[in-house]
Amino acid sequence: MKERNKTAAVMGKKRIRYIRRAAAGALAFCLLLCAGCSVEKSNRTKVSDLEYEIVAEENIPEELKQNIEERKNADFKMTYETDADLYIVRGYGEQETGGYSIRIKELYLTSNAIFFSTELIGPRKGETITKSPSFPYIVVRTALREESTIFD
Repeated sequence: MKERNKTAAVMGKKRIRYIRRAAAGALAFCLLLCAGCSVEKSNRTKVSDLEYEIVAEENIPEELKQNIEERKNADFKMTYETDADLYIVRGYGEQETGGYSIRIKELYLTSNAIFFSTELIGPRKGETITKSPSFPYIVVRTALREESTIFD
């Protein structure tokens, strides 16, 4: 009987040591994870306006055209870089008819990002529109920058 109690006591101590080690390991992992990663909050305060141009379809780089074609059926936001330029693209997916346009509300630089906001404008009343579906999107070109792009 005493032998059984000794074995149970030893097993209990081993279990407690195991639990402590596992807890210490989990705590260390969490601390390393928190220290290694950080979430950078983007500040939407405007630092400066960005010069840009709306790119006509015939001037869109071929690879970007293919990417747009693959995504045009759904709402999408994307960027595309060349050696000197940043292309910012906003698509609104399939619309039932033609006659849609896109207005750029804002495009500016914050302390750590490029902020891009657009608005889809529907056909005007009385406007002659095509009855076939349309896939409105806009492509904007600006100088290549390091900052990430935030879409609104």
